[in-house]
Amino acid sequence: VPVIPTLMGWGSIPDDHPLMAGMCGLQTSHRYGNATMLASDFVLGIGNRWANRHTGSTEVYCKGRTFVHVDIEPTQIGRVFMPDFGIVSDAKAALELFVQIAKERKAAGTLRRFDDWAERCAERKRLMHRKTHYTEVPIKPMRVYEEMNAAFGRDTTYVTTIGLSQIAAAQFLHVYGPRQWINCGQAGPLGWTIPAALGVVAADPTRSVVGISGDYDFQFLIEELAVGAQFHLPYVHVLVNNSYLGLIRQSQRGFDMDYCVQLAFENQNVTDDSLKGYGVDHQAVVQGLGCKSLRVTDPEKLGGALADAKALAQQHRVPVVVEVILEKVTNIAMGTEIDKINEFEAIDCRHPEGTRGLELAGLLD
Repeated sequence: VPVIPTLMGWGSIPDDHPLMAGMCGLQTSHRYGNATMLASDFVLGIGNRWANRHTGSTEVYCKGRTFVHVDIEPTQIGRVFMPDFGIVSDAKAALELFVQIAKERKAAGTLRRFDDWAERCAERKRLMHRKTHYTEVPIKPMRVYEEMNAAFGRDTTYVTTIGLSQIAAAQFLHVYGPRQWINCGQAGPLGWTIPAALGVVAADPTRSVVGISGDYDFQFLIEELAVGAQFHLPYVHVLVNNSYLGLIRQSQRGFDMDYCVQLAFENQNVTDDSLKGYGVDHQAVVQGLGCKSLRVTDPEKLGGALADAKALAQQHRVPVVVEVILEKVTNIAMGTEIDKINEFEAIDCRHPEGTRGLELAGLLD
C-alpha cells in the first residue's frame, strides 16, 4: 500500500521507493501526495499528530475515508478528530503485529491485494511534478534544490527550520533515510538551523550535513558559525537570499499587504553589483567569523559552487556557506485545503500526451 510520510517522518521510506506516495499537506507537500490522499478511502496513521498544516480542515481531509490511528500516547487518539479505530501502542510493536497478521492471511489465501492501487499511486508520482529547471537570473529557488539533489548524496542529512525556504526544500529535495531531514516541526525558532547543524556534526562527524536557511533565519544566530570554526565542525550551509521575510510576505498577499517584510537596503560597503539592493553582505560576515563562503548569482554555476563547498569544508574543517542570490519575490505552492493548493509556477507534466494524458490517467479533476 502507498505510504505518505509527514514532514517530521520524511525519510522513513526513501523518496525513490515504489510505495513512497509523497507528502500531503497545505505547504510541505507534493502534488502527487495530495492527489493520493484525496483518492484514498482508508488511512492508517502511525505515530503522527494530524497537524493542521498536514490536514487542512478535517472536513476535507476526512471526508469519505476510514481512519485508524496508532500512537503510544493515549491523549493523542482523537485529539484532532476521532478515528474509526484507535490503537494505543508503540509504533514498532504495532507494525510487527500488523506484518505478522498479514503474513498469516497471505499464507491462508485471505489477504487482499492492493497492487493496482499502489501502481496508480506510483503513476501519479511519475507524472505530477512541479518544474525545477529554471534558467532565469536572478535565480529561482526551485533551481537551487534541483542542483542540491544532484550535488549531495543519498546519505546527506538536511537541517532546516520554518520559512519559505523550508517549504520549498520539502517540495523539491529528496530524502532517502530516517532522520536525514531534521527540522523543528513546521513552525519553530528562527536561527535554529546553524546551531542544530553544528550539533549534528558534533554528534556524528561521519555524517554529510547540509543546512538550509533563508536570509532572515540565517541572520538570527549567524554568530554561531564561529563555534563551528572554533571546534572544527565542517558542513555546507546553503543560504537562499531574497532579502525578504518570504513566508510572511506571501502570507500577507491574502490581505493585499507587503508591509515591513523586506530586508533589502543599499549597503554602502558593498562593491559587488550582484548584491546591490540586497542589504547584508553575508559573505563578509561569514569570513569574519572564521568560516568560508561562496556567492552564486548564475544558476549554471550552482553545481560547481556546491562541489567546491564540500571540498572546502573537508579541507579547512569549518562550515562553508553557499549564498545564492534569488529573485526577490517567488510564490511557493500552498493553499488552505489539500484540494485547493495554489500552483504559482509552471507544472512539469511528464506524460507523453501532456495535460490530456493526465486527464486520461484520471490524475486531474
